Amino acid sequence: MQTAAGVEACLPIRSDMDLVWVRQHVRQAAGLLGFGLVEQTKLVTAASELARNTLVHGGGGQMETVPVTNGRARGLRLTFADDGPGIEDLERALSDGYTSGDGLGMGLGGARRLVHEFAIDSTPGVGTKVTVVSWAAVPRPREEV
Repeated sequence: MQTAAGVEACLPIRSDMDLVWVRQHVRQAAGLLGFGLVEQTKLVTAASELARNTLVHGGGGQMETVPVTNGRARGLRLTFADDGPGIEDLERALSDGYTSGDGLGMGLGGARRLVHEFAIDSTPGVGTKVTVVSWAAVPRPREEV
């Protein structure tokens, strides 16, 4: 079993280069926690979308990663926070096809579909905080020989 070393972090999101660091860190942390390749890819894709939203729409912010457990299951919680303008209409922003700019409208809704748990708190004029959790496959119990 891997330890939390290399998993917990708080990374700034202030430039396109920071988006690269976010993706790399999430992939590495998920791998350390035992995520399979498909699970890693889904989480990295969600993190990429959320980090880009933090930068483009929130004016920058940060991502925090924390390992979590639920019984034998290991997971990773990612929190993206900014002090930007907030989201006026969350329901609309989460709907498929919605875009507030030049994007494809897959950001929030797409990220929500790629993770196991999704929560968003946004206040116009204050900022936005998105927290997601993904779980690695629960390891099978060893059979007694």
